[in-house]
Amino acid sequence: MKIAMGNDHAAVEMKMELKAYLEEQGIEIINVGTDTPERYDYPLAGYQVAKLVQEGKADFGIAICGTGVGISLAANKVPGIRAFPCSEPYSAAMGRRHNNANVLCLGARVVGVELAKMIVDSFLLAEFEGGRHAERVALISEIEEDAEGFKKKV
Repeated sequence: MKIAMGNDHAAVEMKMELKAYLEEQGIEIINVGTDTPERYDYPLAGYQVAKLVQEGKADFGIAICGTGVGISLAANKVPGIRAFPCSEPYSAAMGRRHNNANVLCLGARVVGVELAKMIVDSFLLAEFEGGRHAERVALISEIEEDAEGFKKKV
């Protein structure tokens, strides 16, 4: 498995700890964003992670900023990306199972690193269930491709 992992300046420490944790499990990490505490804007890191996932260079993405919200907004602007901020393991698993999410976003100022590890594990171990959930994900893709055309369906 290959994970694109990126962050802003608020999340350097968390990214480094998660990176080491995942590498110990044999997961390859593509490190983007910043490794220093100097200002680094979260939209840049969110885009980098999302683009690697979109292009198939990474299986999934993990994007980290102070809250996980801003970086998820940036990542979701890349077509085909389903990113979400998460602060507990249950939603991490459900994001994969029901929404086929491909980018997990974390808030370094919201969760501690041990909880972040549990969230990441839940996200990576879960599998998309398909079925009625696939139909809903397809609707999300339709909106992404043509919001005005989709509006006529509603």
